[in-house]
Amino acid sequence: MTEQTVRLAVIVASVRDGRIGPTVANWFADQARPRQDLDVDIVDLAAFPLPLALPGFGSGPAPEAARTLESLTPRLAAADAFVVVTPEYNHSFPASLKNVIDWHDRQWRTKPVGFVSYGGLSGGLRAVEQLRLVFAELHAVTVRDTVSFHGVWSRFDDAGAPTSPQECEGAAKVLLDQLTWWARTLRDGKAARPYAAA
Repeated sequence: MTEQTVRLAVIVASVRDGRIGPTVANWFADQARPRQDLDVDIVDLAAFPLPLALPGFGSGPAPEAARTLESLTPRLAAADAFVVVTPEYNHSFPASLKNVIDWHDRQWRTKPVGFVSYGGLSGGLRAVEQLRLVFAELHAVTVRDTVSFHGVWSRFDDAGAPTSPQECEGAAKVLLDQLTWWARTLRDGKAARPYAAA
């Protein structure tokens, strides 16, 4: 890994049984891995169960939660950029994702966030629009272009490959190009001068 390499965390947001999220995330990671400018880490939130109690309230996390944070927090902190792979549940995003976002404040700050969404007719885009508001509150920069899968259950074959790769591979490249530009720009900016946070 060189100084120019962007450390990209691909976050699998859904933790439900029978989810297709890992299939979508693995496909996207496979689009990113051949690039020499990216180092990819898949962070599956199903492996990091956290309590619903917010940080800063009560006496702190229970021992199990503390162990989860010890393994998850450094991976988020090490990332230069994020791609959130999210479904849409009831016009919004999964509670598991919001919980992890709330447990981590500084780890998102001044970093770019991209989105790969999936669902029914909307392709998860309503979840993405709400996530843009959440990440703005955390001083993260969301990338404009997204990858979305409408009718996701018919968009991947049994081997986990898209049934129409030409439709999504181009969108993935645009997202990755924008994400790496933002990651380098923000990293260089922070190195030149401190970020003025309220």
